[in-house]
Amino acid sequence: MSSQPHIVLPWVVRRTRLPLLSLRCVDCRSASATTGDGRFRVNANGNLLDVWLLVRCVSCDRTSKLTVRERAPVGSVEPAELDGYHANDPELVASRLLDPLLARRHRFTLDWRGAWQLDTASEGHGPVWPARVRVAFEDPVPVRPERLIAHGLGLSRSEVLRRTRCDVSLRRRTSVGFSFTVTARV
Repeated sequence: MSSQPHIVLPWVVRRTRLPLLSLRCVDCRSASATTGDGRFRVNANGNLLDVWLLVRCVSCDRTSKLTVRERAPVGSVEPAELDGYHANDPELVASRLLDPLLARRHRFTLDWRGAWQLDTASEGHGPVWPARVRVAFEDPVPVRPERLIAHGLGLSRSEVLRRTRCDVSLRRRTSVGFSFTVTARV
């Protein structure tokens, strides 16, 4: 049997919904908030524009605002972007929510539990060992490669550590694509 992989399998990590925000509520002190349907509030004062992303506390349903743009001249905002704010465009909501600068400015982190899925290549027969897999991320979902591989192959994490050679650290979270090779069971 050859030691080189015969086939390269593509895996994709996809977002199934927007992640929750780990953000302390000022009313009930709960630590989770959601964007709900994803809504913006736009306010124009003369030639200056303010845009907020509205978030809702999961526990008490209180609505809070995250500043997206503050006192920006109306002419500095692209017309298509402004239309997206007015129409509550879901892709614009997602891009603003996933923006690390917004998260840093408002001191929140994203809780991805239950907000993503792993799409594996489904072959009609069992995997050929050794198997080479390339993992791609559509959104910056932070996962530990060992857990992702264990989930995708139905192996224990200790077995993943024994049988896998990976081009990134298996125990450190990543949200960028990587490749790994799984050898046959010894």
